[in-house]
Amino acid sequence: MKSILLSLAAVLSLAPGPVWANADRAVDLISHPVGYIAIAIFVVAYLLVILEERIHLAKSKPMLIAAGLIWILVALAYRAAGANGEVEEAIRHNFLEYAELFFFLLVAMTYINAMLERGVFDQLRIWLLGKGFGYRRLFWITGTLAFCLSPVADNLTTALIMCAVVMAVGRDSAKFVSLSCINIVVGANAGGAFSPFGDITTLMVWQKGILPFQDFFQLLLPSIVNFLVPAALMHLALPKGQPSSPESFGNVIRPGGLVICALFLLTIATAISFHQFLHIPPVFGMMTGLGYLKIFGFYLKRHEEYHWNEGFESPPGDSSGDRTQGRRAFDVFSHIARSEWDTLFFFYGVIMAVGGLGFIGYLGMISATLYGDLGPTVANVMIGVISALVDNIPVMFAVLTMNPAMPDYQWLLVTLTAGVGGSLLSIGSAAGVALMGQARGQYTFLSHLKWTPAIALGYGASIWVHFLVNG
Repeated sequence: MKSILLSLAAVLSLAPGPVWANADRAVDLISHPVGYIAIAIFVVAYLLVILEERIHLAKSKPMLIAAGLIWILVALAYRAAGANGEVEEAIRHNFLEYAELFFFLLVAMTYINAMLERGVFDQLRIWLLGKGFGYRRLFWITGTLAFCLSPVADNLTTALIMCAVVMAVGRDSAKFVSLSCINIVVGANAGGAFSPFGDITTLMVWQKGILPFQDFFQLLLPSIVNFLVPAALMHLALPKGQPSSPESFGNVIRPGGLVICALFLLTIATAISFHQFLHIPPVFGMMTGLGYLKIFGFYLKRHEEYHWNEGFESPPGDSSGDRTQGRRAFDVFSHIARSEWDTLFFFYGVIMAVGGLGFIGYLGMISATLYGDLGPTVANVMIGVISALVDNIPVMFAVLTMNPAMPDYQWLLVTLTAGVGGSLLSIGSAAGVALMGQARGQYTFLSHLKWTPAIALGYGASIWVHFLVNG
């Protein structure tokens, strides 16, 4: 049992936490029963997350409890040693990281919900169906769009957008939705790996000055291979035929839909500009963008209410025929309320629980083993595998904290593996976790797990291509 716990500790040790948590600790919990119990709590919670489809327990519930229990154990151990201040500082550090992620995701989800309510994705669905595309062609179109949009937007936002399109287009085929969601997760993660703006991990590497901006684009070819290999294999399992055609091919976008799309692009540009030119965290740009939507939402609500008061049965331009829906004026707060709260609270549980394990001190225990004994190549490949179990953000944070001495092509390798390794499991990336909530019941942990061997083949092929081109 002890050896199993130590192995799990090694896997989970790549967790965010203050650097000082690994040195000059007031309390050594690495070999303490508190450390082993904390690992056991985390593992049990993650098993419940994996079994969500079977036991119908929302994934956020066990992780919230696990986070609380882990920090309670750590706080009790430090209180007994008279070192309460360190625990409080560590909790604030990890909670701040979560707060930035929370508000970033909340704004993105609010825009997605607003575009859904305005019929933007229904219009895209009608356009795609009007072209007569079959399931297989739609599979490649949505996956390719995810790969191409991810370097500009982030991979999470891209995955949310394309998943909404897939669910609208393939609502009659659960198998198509499931395979397309897997393809979107792989494509979005692969597309985000070769751009400093495509993933938070690449952003961290670039921001720290490890690699110059242009060097990331050396990962373009490996990223393409990472996307194409599993997509080609999944293509063989796709249903034949095409989705049922809509009753009409007219305009279904409600008033303001296209303006909201433009505001969303402006919000993304604001977030990038805040970071690039002002050195402000991107989340502040996203929150500014939420202000754009609120101001426009105020105008849109007044505009619709005016037309209804003038005797219109539904808003002008609304061809849905649903007068009950037409009577509900645009309300930003209603779209915020429809965000995936289970997903957002799940992220809280993961970040705080993993942060607690990192504070215990397992990071320093294995840093020498990974990059000293095993060497950078093996270590960086393992980083990608670990990122399938633990979100790649804390994994990359841990690598940057270690700051091992490596040539640039090895830093490119760990950037690639940390970015695309999360595709191996649905819980390995923010895109996968978010899509499990958005396509609940159709894209699940187990449906993704069935295609892990194919994704792993693409993972290995991308590493081989990287060494062939850049090594």
